[in-house]
Amino acid sequence: MRARWTSWAAALALAGLMSVAHANPDAAAVPETGSVAASNFRYSGELTQGGWIRGIAPDGAIEVTLAGEKIDVAEDGSFFAAFDRDSANELALAAITAKGSTIGETVSVTPRNWQIERVNVAKRGGGTSEAWWKKREPEWNAIVGARAKRTGAAGWRQDFIWPVTGRISGRFGRQRIYKGEPGSYHSGIDIAPGNGVPFVAPADGVVVLARTGFSLEGGLIIIDHGAGLNSAFLHASKIVVAEGESVTQGQHIGNVGATGRATGPHLHWSLKWNDARLDPLLFTGPMN
Repeated sequence: MRARWTSWAAALALAGLMSVAHANPDAAAVPETGSVAASNFRYSGELTQGGWIRGIAPDGAIEVTLAGEKIDVAEDGSFFAAFDRDSANELALAAITAKGSTIGETVSVTPRNWQIERVNVAKRGGGTSEAWWKKREPEWNAIVGARAKRTGAAGWRQDFIWPVTGRISGRFGRQRIYKGEPGSYHSGIDIAPGNGVPFVAPADGVVVLARTGFSLEGGLIIIDHGAGLNSAFLHASKIVVAEGESVTQGQHIGNVGATGRATGPHLHWSLKWNDARLDPLLFTGPMN
């Protein structure tokens, strides 16, 4: 059983909002993980690539870092951190105390057996036209700006729920290798419950982007859950929340669609912590 701690396409790929149609993929291997009881840090979660931890910093810590990246620490000493899809197997978790001493330990991150499809065809050439980028650039800037916002939301403390249930048509991390050259991996999870089906916020947060008509994402919603963690929902046929609005877990935020660059109606849900791309399945557990 996974431990829970409850107190609590090139421009598209660069934005961390990749949506690719896949037919009935098998799940990537997800190792079981549990709690870690350390002498100074206390944390638990999914200690694997694409996973996360929630924890308590050592007493007197004024700064906490993971692999040199600063972590937001709440007033009660609690924190959230996560591991990119391609995370190294060992990461340094460190704290600096008010007395100037440094406390550190190594976090072991279990590797994943990603779904890799090798095809004997050349990868298509990249590049974009000037006319296309003229339209795309403001969309790209809006996405980057939204994901950089810090709203003070506390949804990161919650156990996440599925935004909608249905057939999973695309798994996180799946990737094609074209004659030895890797393509972009799938940065989220695709759920296909049917066109127009409502979807909800998986955790509390603040809407930092809610717009229609994006060239790739179509109807797009981004929610900040706090502590550097945010969700993005693509291809919505309808958006029922506004930028700046606080939302609660389970609140209706939009409806499934096939807007933007989508081959059929589905919800693409992606999660990021700072620049790390995360597996939504490790936040929710299996779909009931």
